[in-house]
Amino acid sequence: MKIESNNFVALADISISDGHVPEAVGAGTRTAFNRRLGAMFATSAPHGEVMRQQAAEAKRRALRKLPDLLVLAEAEPTENGFTVLWAEDAAEAKQHMLDIVARHGSKHIAKSKSMVTEEIALNDTLIAAGAHVVETDLGEYILQINDEHPSHIVAPVIHKSKAEIRQVMQDKIGMPYLEDAQAMVAFAREKLRVEFLQADMGVSGANFIIAETGSLCLNTNEGNGRMVTTLPKVHVAFVGIERIVENLDDYATLTQVLPRSGTGQNLTVYTNMINGPCHDGGPEHLYVIFVDNGRSRIYANEKYTESLACIRCGACLNACPVYRSTGGHAYGWVYGGPIGAVVTPLLVGIDKATPLPNASSLCGSCKQVCPVDIDIPRMLLDLRHDIVEMKQTEFMWNASMKAWEKVCASPRLFEMGGKAARAALTIGMDRLVPNPLGQWKQQRDFPNFAAKSFRQQWRERQKTK
Repeated sequence: MKIESNNFVALADISISDGHVPEAVGAGTRTAFNRRLGAMFATSAPHGEVMRQQAAEAKRRALRKLPDLLVLAEAEPTENGFTVLWAEDAAEAKQHMLDIVARHGSKHIAKSKSMVTEEIALNDTLIAAGAHVVETDLGEYILQINDEHPSHIVAPVIHKSKAEIRQVMQDKIGMPYLEDAQAMVAFAREKLRVEFLQADMGVSGANFIIAETGSLCLNTNEGNGRMVTTLPKVHVAFVGIERIVENLDDYATLTQVLPRSGTGQNLTVYTNMINGPCHDGGPEHLYVIFVDNGRSRIYANEKYTESLACIRCGACLNACPVYRSTGGHAYGWVYGGPIGAVVTPLLVGIDKATPLPNASSLCGSCKQVCPVDIDIPRMLLDLRHDIVEMKQTEFMWNASMKAWEKVCASPRLFEMGGKAARAALTIGMDRLVPNPLGQWKQQRDFPNFAAKSFRQQWRERQKTK
């Protein structure tokens, strides 16, 4: 997927002006946010918070022990019959995949939902090599046939209304006009069933991999993940190296907070644990490709290591007022919302995603809803600091800040500036405020200045003594 994160402002304007996107995203995220509250704190608020902190510790412990757990995560699956491969970057991960495809002569590939494969643009590489690749998650399937990318970590098609989805299915796969959503799903199911049965290779991601047992864990709601990982003779799983957890107890905690936070369910409909190849009707060859692609670099930077604790539940997107307004495509790459504003600059380079750390009101809702208590607001501030230190800020912003610094350092200039601002506001010149304040004012009413400044009131008070 092409990186367009530096175009956030322009892409956000497009999404907001569309009208349908804020409406669809707003409705979807509000529903998910409220369902999360009902599921996470169903027993009591203290119980939900304790569960959240247990999950946070499980991920922090895994990060503290990551080098050792990676060794286990190779040894245990290999013992179970997996073929374990390592990819330093996207190019190496895709080359591993092409080698596997060639080795088994695979032509028809069915994919389950995977953010890592979106991150490395796997589909483009496979299609260019002549393979038939189909996304089998319903939302991902709709976007694939419409040549779009997901806009949400959990609900990829959240930015489209039912009417828009109906139109896509009518135009792209010949669906007759159907009003009932269940009938539309049934039509797509018939189409996808053929793909499942014809596939000679299945590709998936993984929500977690358990170092203690070498188990590959998937949490899904549609059943497509189970079909992709059991019907074809070859199964390839792409796993980010941060997805490792230490043991079954930690997995038991995380697999509860993930669906509660993401979809408001106590458990997902399908919770799969794959322990190795099957020689009785299932996959005979099972590959796990551990993908780094910048994660080691994040791990080495103590300011941002915490971001690798993310379990991709999407709760921070559902809570974020910026994401609710713009949707995910405005962020210009795979990961949107608050966590995307952190990990995108870290994975692709700050110079390629400069606006994203500023795409936040710093309201703190993202940290409040995070099931593993990641301090996203703090990392956004650190990234803003890094952007200034790297001199990646715009000329007008730098000039404005320098001017503000000089004004604030001089009592006389500060007082003169206040008088000028009050005079300008009185005669309506606030409409002519230059950028960057001009952009800020487009969405807000400019506050009224006090009739008298503090300094003026102080001087008057002193005279009366």
